[in-house]
Amino acid sequence: MTIWNQIKTVLLLGILTAILLFIGSFFGRVGLTIALIFVLGMNLITYFFSDKIALMIYRANEIKKDDKKWLHDLVNEVAKKAGIPKPKGIYLIPTQTPNAFCTGRSKNHYVVAYTQGILDLLNKEELKGVTAHEVSHAKNRDILVTTIAATIAGVISYLASMARWGAIFGGSNDRNSSANIVGLLILSILAPLAAVVIQLAISRSREYLADSTGAKTIQNSEALASALVKLHSGVKNHPMTFGNPTYSSLFIVNPFSARGLINLFMTHPPMEERVKRLKAMKF
Repeated sequence: MTIWNQIKTVLLLGILTAILLFIGSFFGRVGLTIALIFVLGMNLITYFFSDKIALMIYRANEIKKDDKKWLHDLVNEVAKKAGIPKPKGIYLIPTQTPNAFCTGRSKNHYVVAYTQGILDLLNKEELKGVTAHEVSHAKNRDILVTTIAATIAGVISYLASMARWGAIFGGSNDRNSSANIVGLLILSILAPLAAVVIQLAISRSREYLADSTGAKTIQNSEALASALVKLHSGVKNHPMTFGNPTYSSLFIVNPFSARGLINLFMTHPPMEERVKRLKAMKF
């Protein structure tokens, strides 16, 4: 499954790129270049400062080693097993919503954050499973992958917006031109929608990959499976009441209430499927 998730990510990025090139062909090289520079600049800022932005949004405070030595030891142990450096910092988010996330631009520059709720809810083995999942995001370069996906999807949305304005205000009495405008208007609506669906599919694929990589790292899939069940229930009872939903994909489970969302628009795979895959793993 690990190899398949890697292949799936490449295929989905390829489809995103194809959509970008197709819709970009309506604007020529100049229009595509302007959109690419604009969106790439925004996403580069997010990429290089993702840790600082996320920690600020979720009011995280650094946990000093003297305060929770056992947690520092646990995280360092998992990082060592994963074969990557220990995180630049370990942080505490002041909420009873049980959750955790990893962010940072590379395996040499990342942080791990835990909510107070997850530290209260999980036992040590379950917390080790969650930590292995989060460390795996750094090991698998998921921030880079999701930034690339966000950049491509962002350019598609930018071009689609230009297409909508052009279709609405660039009217013509010619029947063929009118048909082309209607077609462009439909495309400008469907293309960004498809981009978002593919971007979220990439996010779900990376979650599966982090699950399997994390379980292999500590040679224990049951601990993470048990943690996911508890976290899923915990978030239902105590959903996040602050922060930004656009950053929900960072967390191991969606910290906000997600009732009514269909699978295509979920940032995370269904908990039942994640648990099923973990329990099927053999070491």
